[in-house]
Parts: sequence; C-alpha cells; structure tokens
Amino acid sequence: MRQFTGKRTTVLPELKVQAELRGLRARIPHLTGGLVATTDGLVVAHDTSGLEAESVAALTAAALGVGARLTEATGHGGFRELLTRGERGYTATYAAGAYTVLTLMAGPETNVGRLHLEARRAGARIAALADAELDRG
Repeated sequence: MRQFTGKRTTVLPELKVQAELRGLRARIPHLTGGLVATTDGLVVAHDTSGLEAESVAALTAAALGVGARLTEATGHGGFRELLTRGERGYTATYAAGAYTVLTLMAGPETNVGRLHLEARRAGARIAALADAELDRG
C-alpha cells in the first residue's frame, strides 16, 4: 500500500465508489455503514449514518498502519484485511488497491463469511477504479 499524499489534486471516482457502498448495503444483511478512504485517512466516499466519516477514516488509517506493521513483523506479508469485534458488532477494513481502503461496520448478527466475501469483491472493484485514476494523476 502506498501513501496518498501528493496526489490530492486528482479527483477519485466518488459516484462509482458510492454505488459500490450502496451495493454492499443491499447484499450484506446487518451492514450498518461503510466508507472508502485513502491510506492516509481522507474520505473518498461514505455510506454512514450517525458516525463522523472523517473520524472513522482517520482511525482506519491508524489501524491500517498497525495492521500492516503486524503482518510484516510476523512474516505474513502485506496488509489485506483487519476484523475487530465489539459488543455491538464488527468493524472490518480491507485493502482496496494501493491507495485506498474499505471499512465496513456491521451488527453482531452479521454472517462474517458473507461480509468477507462481498467486501473482498467490492474492494477489488474499488481498487480498479481508484488505482487507475490515481496512477494517472
């Protein structure tokens, strides 16, 4: 994963990314929100209610840094995903290309296998959109 810094003038395909987030909400029961952010914590698009997307994006960037260091330190290679489980549900972050990450929030009754399946597919589509745009920038 690469830092987004320095490529801020390029406009990411927000409407297409937003459509991916809406599609995830339709396909994953108990999904309560989602966002796509740059690796340095800037919101690209979000489908959240009751949460400050900017704060979640910043925390995602921090978690991404720790997760990436952990996978490298343990010899497991580059960061792919991180799942946290709280008393009231899940927060999952997925690599979505070189510059962006996908973070999803879901209720406690969520089928985690389904969450992973759908999020990995959406992450690949988001990666294709974002990486193509940012590599051009």
